[in-house]
Amino acid sequence: MRSQTFADWEWCLVDDCSTRPEVRTALDALERADDRIRVLHRAVNGGIVAASNDALTMVRGEFITFLDHDDRLVPTALEQMASTIDAAGGSAGDVDYVYSDEAHVLVDGRESVHFLKPDWSPERFRASMYTCHLSVLRREVVTEVGGFRTGFDGSQDHDLILRATELISQRGRRIVHLPHMLYHWRDVSSSVSRETSTLSNAVARGRQAVQDQCDRLALDATVVHGPLGGTYRLVRAISPDTPITVVVPTRAEGGASRPYQLAAAATCAALSTTHPNTRFVIAHPATLPVELVALLDDAAGDRWDPLPVPGDWSIATALDRAFNDYPCDVLVSVAPGLVPRSDLTPDWLEALAGLARSPGTGLVGSLIADGDDTVVHAGWDVPNYRWYELQGLQVATPSAGNDLLIERECTHVSLAAAAVSARHWRECRHLAAGGFDAAGRAFSAALAATGARTVWTPYARFDQLVAIDR
Repeated sequence: MRSQTFADWEWCLVDDCSTRPEVRTALDALERADDRIRVLHRAVNGGIVAASNDALTMVRGEFITFLDHDDRLVPTALEQMASTIDAAGGSAGDVDYVYSDEAHVLVDGRESVHFLKPDWSPERFRASMYTCHLSVLRREVVTEVGGFRTGFDGSQDHDLILRATELISQRGRRIVHLPHMLYHWRDVSSSVSRETSTLSNAVARGRQAVQDQCDRLALDATVVHGPLGGTYRLVRAISPDTPITVVVPTRAEGGASRPYQLAAAATCAALSTTHPNTRFVIAHPATLPVELVALLDDAAGDRWDPLPVPGDWSIATALDRAFNDYPCDVLVSVAPGLVPRSDLTPDWLEALAGLARSPGTGLVGSLIADGDDTVVHAGWDVPNYRWYELQGLQVATPSAGNDLLIERECTHVSLAAAAVSARHWRECRHLAAGGFDAAGRAFSAALAATGARTVWTPYARFDQLVAIDR
């Protein structure tokens, strides 16, 4: 702190009744050495929430940042934060929250992980407390939401920022990501976020914090623990009466081997769901040769409705014809050759439809993998803010951002395995041009221009049994 290039700061330190006398001695010496440092000694140990709330009562600045006692700021951290806020109008501006990238540092000082973060992503934030450090919040917002909540020790930051960002969004104010690593998070075993004895409690409280937000926002979802500690999944309720139309647009693509094998055959055989109000449609060009139509009919069987599409063929035209002929609340597109992994993601359709109907969501994409568990598609981010690509990684590979383990925003997803609400399809269907990938990119961009978010989910996995030109 004292080496910061930005000098207009105060440092509020709270001694939570430490049993080590040298702590009091060191803190008091710091306070005497610098009048910007202020110390409060608690009479009883209250835990991290009580101590943090005491620190909030000491605050005089307009913006607040929270530092763990065992971490380190880069020397220009506060200067860069202040410059970002000043560029948006400073105290009179519309920025209420700024967060930066961070580095994880081993005890010997080596940097072990560089966590490069996306711009503000509320779906991702519900799934994982990704903004972490360095976070700077307008004091007025922190005060208005009531500071840290009792009972959320260990996940108090996640809970606070969930409530703060709700208020910021409701007021139409801004959240800014500063793409610089300003914070070094030391991997110390005594940290609340690392200590095994407290981690399970903290994760349980984090789940409750996310559930509380769902309840406040009237999101009809049950929050459960994700595949990794500190990750969460929203299991969204879907009424059994909700009509869903699943469409496989195909030109009878197949392999070169004999007898001729349709890519759509495996898809038709494997696509199934427990959702009662689901219509399965296989759409094909009306000009398709009769022998190929017969092969499609054989592959589809009684569960599928065949749909000849007249005129010029395109993915969007096929989907729109199916949408008009079989009205629905959620339209799902599946490319021929893809099959859902119902053994791994049994509620794949509910996961897609639930997200598609969620407020603020536009197009929803799925995890597509090959038979070797290699990721074929996990959404695209343009520009890619990471130092690595998701395509080509093994499924469920852990990363600093848990990218393959959680539901999250991205720039585009493919229409090869995707869902969209009826309203959004009507709104932008004329812009979904090209093949499955190109149409997905164009459609994602069109919906984003209306303010809708593109979201990817790992809870709807499809395997690519037959590769086609998407």
